[in-house]
Amino acid sequence: MSAALVRWLTAQYVDIDGVEKLYFPGAYAIFGHGNALAFGDELEPLRASWPTYRGQNEQGMALAAVAYAKAARREQCMVVATSIGPGALNVVTAAGVAMANRLPMLVLAGDTFHSRAADPVLQQIEHFNSPSTTVNDAFRPVTRYWDRITHPGQLLSSLPQMISTLLDAADCGPAFLGLPQDVQAQAFDYPDEFFARTVHRQLRPRADETSIANAAHVIRAAKHPVIISGGGVRYSRAHQELSAFAQSVGIPVVETVAGKATLVADDPMWSGPIGVTGADQTNDLVAQADVVIAVGTRLQDFTTGSWTVFNPDATFIGVNAARFDAVKHRSIPVVGDARETLIALGAALAGHHTTDDWQALGRASAQRLREAIQVRTDRPLDGGLPSYAQVVAAVHRVAGPRDYVLTAAGGLPGELNINWLSKGRDTFDCEYGFSCMGYEIAGAWGAAMQLKERGDGGVVFAMTGDGSYLMLNSEIYAAVLNKDHLVLVICDNGGFAVINRLQEGHGAASFRTMLQEKDQPEPFRVDFRAHAQSLGATAVQVESVAEFEQALAAAKAGEGVQVVVINTHPKMWTEGSTFWEVGIPEVTSRDAVKQAREELLINKKNQRW
Repeated sequence: MSAALVRWLTAQYVDIDGVEKLYFPGAYAIFGHGNALAFGDELEPLRASWPTYRGQNEQGMALAAVAYAKAARREQCMVVATSIGPGALNVVTAAGVAMANRLPMLVLAGDTFHSRAADPVLQQIEHFNSPSTTVNDAFRPVTRYWDRITHPGQLLSSLPQMISTLLDAADCGPAFLGLPQDVQAQAFDYPDEFFARTVHRQLRPRADETSIANAAHVIRAAKHPVIISGGGVRYSRAHQELSAFAQSVGIPVVETVAGKATLVADDPMWSGPIGVTGADQTNDLVAQADVVIAVGTRLQDFTTGSWTVFNPDATFIGVNAARFDAVKHRSIPVVGDARETLIALGAALAGHHTTDDWQALGRASAQRLREAIQVRTDRPLDGGLPSYAQVVAAVHRVAGPRDYVLTAAGGLPGELNINWLSKGRDTFDCEYGFSCMGYEIAGAWGAAMQLKERGDGGVVFAMTGDGSYLMLNSEIYAAVLNKDHLVLVICDNGGFAVINRLQEGHGAASFRTMLQEKDQPEPFRVDFRAHAQSLGATAVQVESVAEFEQALAAAKAGEGVQVVVINTHPKMWTEGSTFWEVGIPEVTSRDAVKQAREELLINKKNQRW
């Protein structure tokens, strides 16, 4: 069975711009007794033609696979192979990342013996009342497709269903196959046709003509429409069509975190980032909109300000390949491919334009944002320590239009989303669907691999805080072994500073978020430079923004994994006024928390249902 699985995987191709490429370009693997002797042994002869990359941590290599898929615009998918038990469970978090972000990843995990002859085997958990349950059932809530192969012949039906899920724009997400150890080793007479070279192509389902007509009618009647550009624009490759549609009709475009860099910041219709991690200037514009055209976005709470950033009387049009997203919050659904839908809407709205005043407001919003970025990045240092915004600005000055910036958790997503002005399309990856600490380094490895294959000279700049670094850093060594070039910026602000901000900003006390606390006034600080060097990276610690910028330029021009460490201010943030609903207690002894609760209830009155 293992030989058949590998042979089938290596026969799947995808047409990308007229070039046929492997849909599964390789595998990340950590071998154990659950997958080394059958599946793993089939991979070894293919080391030159179908590479297998050794991860250092299962979660880390799976996060690399997620980032690879995003950098590849979902057009290719990496395989993640693990043993049974703890090795498999280590991938559950990464599967959640792929699931939340609608990204493809194929997980092949070893499983217990189907025959049960040797039960209980090493790393097996026994369920007394459910003997067919294994730890791999934990993948069910975090995968789009789940199957356990209990007979070799099941591959004939399962594999086509699996790949159709990975390729489906509406249903895209991680797929999981559990591979019992004895079944991996069994023989079966598969038909030759099953292994025929197959070329897959991106399907572009068109929206219903009535839906297009209804949406066009609503847009024609609008005085102040806006477009929200989400990640679906990226995966549909609808960048040019979005810009053309926005310009032809005169509609300002705001971007979600996933949709950032679908338009470059100098596009005439770009009006900035929306939501909690967005800009007040942009949110002020959106609040005036009477029609909101949500293109390829799942409308997460950080995009919508927990559904408070909009005019309560605004009409929503949901353009999405997934009906689930298209109908959210009373939206008028237009279910279809983003690129094809924008083309159809443009044709239906030919000759129609919004007012010059409304378009000018969109441009003014973008200009005010640029001015605000300049002010906060030029401010004097507080105590010699730069803010995150100032660090982001330095990276921005060094990065070129083909370079790729990546982050995930902590305070950096907000600071990057609002302070980064995209120079090139599809050059921004902020994993803010699951906001997974540890994605920064592992994801940088996966993205760097994809950029290397792309061959356009782009370099990955990954930005992480000290907290995320300490949580998962092992894939630095994996990237070193694979000779991949990436630049890792470590911002050390002494703890989980953004959660400290959350605590204190809602009336709570600072508690176990910062390293320095009342009962630990002089904590030991990690030497991140030395640690990164011990893993094989080239690393430097800098003491000023000027020195930081010089080090970044050298790192970009260098080879291998380059690490630049800088201490940053733990309290200096880019402020925003957009509401975000969090759980503030109804009953408390703290007056500050009572006040925060009252403010919560006031803001909730503005939520759209």
